[in-house]
Amino acid sequence: MRYIEPHGHMVSRTTDDYHDMATAGCQVVCEPAFWAGFDRNSAAGFYDYFSQLTEQEPKRAARYGIQHYSWICLNPKESENLELAEEVLSIIPEFLAKPRVLGVGEIGLNKNSRNELKVLEKHVDIAAKHDQLILVHTPHLEDKLKGTRLILDLLRNDSRISPERVIIDHVEEHTVKMVLNRGFWAGMTLYPESKCTSARAIDILDLFGTDRIWMNSACDWGHSVPLAVPRTALEMKKRGYSRDVIDKMIYRNPIEFLSQCPKFKVPEE
Repeated sequence: MRYIEPHGHMVSRTTDDYHDMATAGCQVVCEPAFWAGFDRNSAAGFYDYFSQLTEQEPKRAARYGIQHYSWICLNPKESENLELAEEVLSIIPEFLAKPRVLGVGEIGLNKNSRNELKVLEKHVDIAAKHDQLILVHTPHLEDKLKGTRLILDLLRNDSRISPERVIIDHVEEHTVKMVLNRGFWAGMTLYPESKCTSARAIDILDLFGTDRIWMNSACDWGHSVPLAVPRTALEMKKRGYSRDVIDKMIYRNPIEFLSQCPKFKVPEE
């Protein structure tokens, strides 16, 4: 089996996780900037974190034969402090120029607040000005439907943004249709309890097909599984999906989206 982990927060994982992922067939991991489990209180802290993503994690992944890419942003959880947000936003363009940065992400909303929307709009402006791909975080639980609508409306109202260059992540049964119908890519995050379990993710594929959609594990600080993608591939096989369709979902679809960034290199066969 070969697969790509298109959304994995590897700074929260051990080297054993890299080893297990490589053993399972992982060839590429893409790591969006995210919340560290606590609120950072200075732009310098974000600078160090962005440096870790762009300089140190690629080296750690390379020891296991895995290509590592990253996305850069201020996570929506840390968007309430607008003064700090402006400082962090000002350093993002420097990191977008790094050789293994795919774009701006994971931006989006957490509690659907006014400040979060302001910072999201500024992120989108940065992405548009620098011709970047966008990876979007949608809120959790009861705020997801409202937040997803707010995000899609904001993106649609910016004529510079091409939907096919944006992936809306953490979709669930009640949001995936609106994302796909508006021309965006959709990401399903495979968690043991929240977001999408393997069974729910495959149910979504049964209903909506396999075009413009990918699966990821996120594998962050919380209860999550770094091998969620290959485990779900096994469940797809049990459900009767062909080897070709499984390969499309866990390998070729991520490549199709990520290849829109000229920095992304398809793994050698």
